[in-house]
Amino acid sequence: MSGRGILRQLHEDSGDLLLHSEDVDVLRLLLVDDYRMVTEALAARLATAPDLWVSGSTTTYDPKLPELVGWLRPDVILIDVQPLGFAVSDAIQKLRDAWPAARIVVVSADQDVGHAVACARAGADAWVAKTEGADQLEAVLRGVCRGHSWYPPAMLGEVLRQLREDLRRAMDQCNPLDILSPRERDVLTCMAEGQHGRQIATELNISPDTVRTHTRSIFGKLEVHTRLEAVRVARTAGLPARRELPQAEDDAPRAPTPIRRGRL
Repeated sequence: MSGRGILRQLHEDSGDLLLHSEDVDVLRLLLVDDYRMVTEALAARLATAPDLWVSGSTTTYDPKLPELVGWLRPDVILIDVQPLGFAVSDAIQKLRDAWPAARIVVVSADQDVGHAVACARAGADAWVAKTEGADQLEAVLRGVCRGHSWYPPAMLGEVLRQLREDLRRAMDQCNPLDILSPRERDVLTCMAEGQHGRQIATELNISPDTVRTHTRSIFGKLEVHTRLEAVRVARTAGLPARRELPQAEDDAPRAPTPIRRGRL
């Protein structure tokens, strides 16, 4: 019997036993590794656990890998990233796209922390060194399904530093004023100059009710409650200096209604 046939038989046998147990919450696993001997040995070892079921296995270069993931819908995908190098981000993203509910556990002999960071950025839930014992791997598999994550202590510090740096850069590049419409920015500019409702309405040629509507929208988008807070956010974000404020088409004033003069 071929390697895949042995695995299939193991999966069917273990599946028959597990599916008849009402007290065991079975976790479906998919193994992705380019070394068949390693895959078969790992599958045989995991098959001894009553709550783990290896439902399939394949290689990282299998062109039908996304289809297999979508068909099997595993709870956890174990993938060896060593052959992939920094291309691991693309591989993990494909797995995520194929079945977003799956947890991704990296199993690797690679000690390059840069690869671990790349896996964390791509959304891997855990990184387990091949030097770890099977008991540790089983604990990680169960843990990620409970919402936990695990990276080797020697790598964890650098992984967290890089992720925090990613967050800092993202926040630096995000201007809170970008979410405002052009007319809302005009209203906020007038606020920053100390103008109030009717003054803003006159400046922008809109009605006081429209000013109030824009003001409420500005407060909601900037997550503030007062004009003072809105102006503070605007100044911190570098609100541009006063400019010629164009008249919005939807805010254009209507021509005054002529007054009919009757006879006395």
